[in-house]
Amino acid sequence: MSKAKNDKKSTFSTFKEVIFLLLIVFTVRTFGFGLYQLPPSGSMATTMLDGERYVSDKCTVLFTTIKRGDIVTMNEPTFKFSSNPAVYLFQKYVWGPSNWTKRVIGVPGDVVKGIVENGKTVVYRNGKKLHEPYVNKYPLIQVWRKNPAELKKLLQQNSSINLGQFVGLKTYDPNEPFDKQPFQNINKNRIFTDTEGKPVLLYPSTPLPATGTRITKGKSYWGNGDEFYVKLGKNQYWVMGDNRLGSHDSRAFGPIDGSCIHGRILFRLFSVDSDELWQMWDFIKNPIDFCKRIRWNRLFQRVV
Repeated sequence: MSKAKNDKKSTFSTFKEVIFLLLIVFTVRTFGFGLYQLPPSGSMATTMLDGERYVSDKCTVLFTTIKRGDIVTMNEPTFKFSSNPAVYLFQKYVWGPSNWTKRVIGVPGDVVKGIVENGKTVVYRNGKKLHEPYVNKYPLIQVWRKNPAELKKLLQQNSSINLGQFVGLKTYDPNEPFDKQPFQNINKNRIFTDTEGKPVLLYPSTPLPATGTRITKGKSYWGNGDEFYVKLGKNQYWVMGDNRLGSHDSRAFGPIDGSCIHGRILFRLFSVDSDELWQMWDFIKNPIDFCKRIRWNRLFQRVV
């Protein structure tokens, strides 16, 4: 056999091996276990923090029941899938809706109700008030995501710019200085202050303002802040973030279909105070500072 034929056969064999390996990786990633990085939303603080990486079990959710209290990974519930079957499959398994992480509060058949009781938000499930030790117990502090000086220049260039997109909320421990916060770095030059120069804080269990449009389906209603009522039907789930003051969840978009859920968070691998989606780039830019921001006490832990 000629050398050219041998080279061609070797190349084809290598190509088949690469395709086979990719299929294995795709299968494991889609139906076995997934690796997730929490985006900079803060919706699950302090159970899960921005910049943390997790292992998600995608296998058992295919044949076991999702339980109350499970932390699940799910497709963005408001994402509109294509009606084209080929495009739909591509969106569902390759590149489509963003991944969200929430906690399951209600499962099919449950009646979940949110009310404001004695000035505090309370959730009832099947008539019983929930004890929720996982809910963020710290206040949130309002901050600018960008340097205020940069924002001022942007506003001068375009007076119609929406500054709301640059406003963020971070979990704040009032007992610690800004440079020694246990959860996230907080730049004191970027915080909102009141007329007395004090930080603007949102305290746990404070009712959210009813800014949304109330959606009513039969006796069920939601979409208008912390007051809601829903009887969950077949394959419906009510999900909420542990950081109730900073989470976009079922209170806004209502029950989700079980098909949205594709994994159950099991284990925290890594934790670093970083807003970068590509943490390797963050490390390359400033490795010493990156290492200083690693939350060593939150590495390799089971998540509940």
